Amino acid sequence: MSDPRLTLARPDLADLDLQGVVAAERYAAPAVRQVAVPAAALRKSPHPLAEQWDQLLFGERFRVLEVKDGFAWGQAARDGYVGYVAVDDLAAPGAPPTHQVAAIRTYAFAEPDIKSRPVGLYSRGALTAIEAAEGRFARGEGTGWFIAAHLAPVGLTAADPVAAALDYLGAAYQWGGRESTGLDCSGLVQQALAACGRAVPRDTDMQLAFFAPVDEAERRRGDLVFWRGHVALLLDENTILHANAHHMAVATEPLDAAIARIAAAGGGPVTGWRRP
Repeated sequence: MSDPRLTLARPDLADLDLQGVVAAERYAAPAVRQVAVPAAALRKSPHPLAEQWDQLLFGERFRVLEVKDGFAWGQAARDGYVGYVAVDDLAAPGAPPTHQVAAIRTYAFAEPDIKSRPVGLYSRGALTAIEAAEGRFARGEGTGWFIAAHLAPVGLTAADPVAAALDYLGAAYQWGGRESTGLDCSGLVQQALAACGRAVPRDTDMQLAFFAPVDEAERRRGDLVFWRGHVALLLDENTILHANAHHMAVATEPLDAAIARIAAAGGGPVTGWRRP
C-alpha cells in the first residue's frame, strides 16, 4: 500500500505520474510553486486551524495539484509530504536558489542597512537566489538584504549533525515544526542532517525504517534512539538531545532518565537504535 503521507492522490484526484499505480477519478500534472514566507504550515486539511503535519521554509518548492478555498493541496518537494498550504504563502517559482541560510536564524532587511525595516525572520535551510550584493549585504530574490556571512552557497554543508542540532537547544517545541524558533523531534533530526547535506524522511516511523540499525551496546555520539512516536539524538552514549513535549523545548537529558520517564508516561520502551 502507498503511504498516504507521501502519495499525492485522493479518490477524486491524483498526480499524473501515478496513473496505473493508484486509482483516481482524474489525474493532473502538478504546478510548481515556491514558499514566499519565512515558514509555511503544511496542514492535514484545508483550514487555518487544522493540524500542522509539516512545515516548509522560504524558497522550498511545493507541487500543487488543486487550489480551492484559499488552500493549495500538493506535495512538498523537499521531503515528499502531502498536505494543504495556504495559497497566500506560495508564489510562482523564481530563479534556482544559489544560497541557503546557514545561521540558525537571521533577518533580511528592506535596505542594505541593519537600521532599515526587518523583512521576516528566516531559519537555517531557507533558500534564496542572490540577485545583488552591496558591502556586507546580499539581496535575496523575493525578500530583502541578508547579512552575507549568514548565508552559504547551496551544496556547502556542515560536517557534524550533532553540533548542528545543538544550535537549536532551547527552541520551543512545535508539532510539525521545522523552523529555528520551534520544531518537533523528527523535525530536529531532519534539520540537523539537512545542514550536513543529508535528505531524510519527515516522521519518526519513516526515519526508523530509513536509517541503518545499530546495537544498543555500540551506541555513540550522533546515533538516534527511537520510542513509539519519538526520536532523540545521542550527544554521547548516556545523554540525549531532543525536541520534546515534556520540556516543551529542545533539551538535553540523561538517557536513562528519559527512558524511565517516557515509559512511566505511557510512551513504552525504546523501539530501536539507528546510525545516520
